[in-house]
Amino acid sequence: MAAYAALVSLMHIIDDLERHHSPPISLNKHQVQSLTQNVMFLQEFLEAYDSPVSDEADPLEMRIADAAYAAEDAIESHIVAKIQLSRSRETIRSRFLSCFRAEEEMNLFQDVQNVIQEMDLIKSLVMQRNTEKVVFLDTRRGFVSASSSTGKNSRGMVVWSEGVVNGILERLVSDQRERQCIPITGMGGIGKTTLAKTVYSKKIIEQRFDVCAWATISQQYNTREILCELVSQATNKSKEQLSEKSEDELGLELYQHLIGRKFLIVMDDMWSIDAWDRIQRFFPENENCSRILVTTRLLHLSSQLNNNYSLQMEFLDEVRSWELFSKTLFGVGSCPHELEKIGKKIVENCRGLPLSIVVVGGILKNREHTVGVWESIRKNLASEVNLENDKNCMKLLKMSYNHLPVYLKPCFLYMGVFEEDDSVRVSTLVKLWVSEGFLKPMNGKSLETIAIVFLKDLIDRNLILVGEVGSTGNIKCVKIHDLLRDLCLNQSKKDGFYHVIGQSSPRGMSSQRRVVIPRNMPKKKVLDDLQSMPHARSIISEYGNVPRIKNSGLLRTLHAYQFPYSEDERHVIKSLASQYVNLRHLAVRVGSMSSIFTSFTRLWNLHILIVFCEEDFTAPAEIWRMPQLRHIEMTERSFYLPEPSSDDVVVMENLLVLERIANFKCSEEVVKRIPNIKKLGIVYFGRGGIEQDDDYCLNNIKRLCKLEFLHVHCWDDFRAALYALTFPQSLKKLTLVMNGGFEWEKILEMIGSMPLLEKFKLWYGCFGTGKWEMVEGQFPSLKYLGLYWCPSLKHWTAESNSIFPRLEKLRLVYMEELKEIPTQIGDIPTLQKIWMRYCGESAVMCAKEIVEEQVELQGEDLPFHVKVWVQRKNEALVQSLAGPNFEVVGFAS
Repeated sequence: MAAYAALVSLMHIIDDLERHHSPPISLNKHQVQSLTQNVMFLQEFLEAYDSPVSDEADPLEMRIADAAYAAEDAIESHIVAKIQLSRSRETIRSRFLSCFRAEEEMNLFQDVQNVIQEMDLIKSLVMQRNTEKVVFLDTRRGFVSASSSTGKNSRGMVVWSEGVVNGILERLVSDQRERQCIPITGMGGIGKTTLAKTVYSKKIIEQRFDVCAWATISQQYNTREILCELVSQATNKSKEQLSEKSEDELGLELYQHLIGRKFLIVMDDMWSIDAWDRIQRFFPENENCSRILVTTRLLHLSSQLNNNYSLQMEFLDEVRSWELFSKTLFGVGSCPHELEKIGKKIVENCRGLPLSIVVVGGILKNREHTVGVWESIRKNLASEVNLENDKNCMKLLKMSYNHLPVYLKPCFLYMGVFEEDDSVRVSTLVKLWVSEGFLKPMNGKSLETIAIVFLKDLIDRNLILVGEVGSTGNIKCVKIHDLLRDLCLNQSKKDGFYHVIGQSSPRGMSSQRRVVIPRNMPKKKVLDDLQSMPHARSIISEYGNVPRIKNSGLLRTLHAYQFPYSEDERHVIKSLASQYVNLRHLAVRVGSMSSIFTSFTRLWNLHILIVFCEEDFTAPAEIWRMPQLRHIEMTERSFYLPEPSSDDVVVMENLLVLERIANFKCSEEVVKRIPNIKKLGIVYFGRGGIEQDDDYCLNNIKRLCKLEFLHVHCWDDFRAALYALTFPQSLKKLTLVMNGGFEWEKILEMIGSMPLLEKFKLWYGCFGTGKWEMVEGQFPSLKYLGLYWCPSLKHWTAESNSIFPRLEKLRLVYMEELKEIPTQIGDIPTLQKIWMRYCGESAVMCAKEIVEEQVELQGEDLPFHVKVWVQRKNEALVQSLAGPNFEVVGFAS
């Protein structure tokens, strides 16, 4: 796996140099040809190669990886030397400079030639070992489509008897008034969390408890983060609103909110009584049947939590094991008769462990359904059945990894760089996979598209879990089971794929290419380890530790922006551009952008720039001469993009994302430069020396014909410019925010005509007439509609019975003057949810009438439900709203 990733990475470097409009160095053409031929040969060999199953790294693969690393070191070291030399050009005599250059060129040529000779030897060795295997490669290997993936994971299937589920429910809703803790105990992978989620999502739970909240504890827990999660869920406050509060302040707020209320708290994956003691003190004893549900692997812990009762999870019996296996592979279909006998033998070897069953099912799902293939899997499983439970499970999971195509292995192992139980944003994961260089270009698709396909493939194989689904059905966050994360860490250590600070390394420190800095790691330990890693290409630190390292010019990925840096760490960021000249991915927090932009053009291959900056700033004009950029994102503050010069036009063909651009002017020159932009976030406010009556050319937005996501935030003084706003037909998601009196109804007809628009959010919309009357044919693809703080909208009606034909979710927030909503909304066949937060009583009653009308037509089992938050306690209103498919929550005073 490491060898394949290294070869793909090497090809990216060669391609980047060949395609760059002004490369820092030039490689010998004959050497490039030889290198490319060898790399492609070895890639194809590894795609067909069955690596021997062993606890040790495969010597052949390590030799291939070392050769690729040597080539990378030679090329990138020469790039660093060349760029650093160019900085000193004025102070070095030209004759000396010329001699030094020539010597560097000769050294590079010789180093690359040595690599070519080594790869030639490896190629000969491979051909001698198995000529037939190399020459007749399976041409079907390669790109795997995951279009069949539903985004759901079969680990969510219910595989327990009704008695198990009902037993937990009875405990939760019993009339025993004192606060009670109910533990669920069992080994990893047996389904504790899935059972808890199944119970937690039952309608009776929503009906019986005033407050429901869920927190994952983990082995290395953080009390403040857990309390922040619980307070956020219990009070409906965002985590940003709670970011300044201390642990005790959060605990007090949780206690005060829960006092007098009937609550259910789930504490998932608890490992110590200390975690329980630190958190449970904020759960009041209300004597009102409140409950705490705890999942844990530790039997002795469950007895400490409840002396009288705990549910000990048992392995699945033969019938339920087969049921889970069949659902994993065939969904609602059934297993072919000729495979049923051998299939049951495979299931028997999984020994009733749900995680093992779904992972083995994931292996078979992506292979031919023949007796021969299934028999080979059965034989592999049979050799492990006598191991202890934990070891057996890990061996089964390891087998699922061994059966992955080689191009998926680095993607899967990379999940281990994130903390246990972390919810990982898909957008972050994709950017990191791309910048790390182990995604092989295929079929002319963008690397981002390939990354999404690979991710869905891993989800389809039950190796990665869907953590959160977006409002339009896209996967927003993913997670990984802690046993599978352990597999990632163990396999990565064996292969030398990445090194986690604080862990041992069988290959030694000096050869490490990727470095992971865990949470709470002492800075001295981080510094000491990094000094012994001169070849590090990536530093992944979600928690801000970024010490200076030797030979930092080779660094390609610096991902460290989650928290602010201390004063003694800022010096590391100060000269980023001058030191880390090979950076592809830069995600940091800085006080001033001058620390990055001082020598910005030296970042010859920068793809991703994500900066948390404490002040607004203007980008240098040179940014328009960096066509390798793919993603520019500023958070917290905004940045100004200078007008590009009409001279020396460089088209930014790779640029896909621009976020938080201040006073963006979509001129003819800008449209020419960003033809492939997919996501654009712009904000208009009175800063930066730009006149408010300037023409921002927003009528040109429609010419960005590949734009899919647009976010426009405009302050009051700039609303005149917004009337020129137009939209491309390609748009799928649109957010409009206007802090002022812009009359949105003037452009709503244009928005409603967009054929692909799936998500529309409108903030502070001004409706001059107080009305929005919809007509037939508008919003043909819309799945999500959000209206926020539109106080002038009073009457929302529709003249047609056919509106929003694909709408799934409707969110109305602080629509206090709204009197009515279209009754036709209840007839939408795809509707799932209506949320109403702090809306007027008339609108709430209108939603209630819609529900009642549909209940009368369809019965109580409606495909949608309404959830309402009211601003103050109004018992009469609450009682009048009571009924099926209608939930009232969050009584805020």
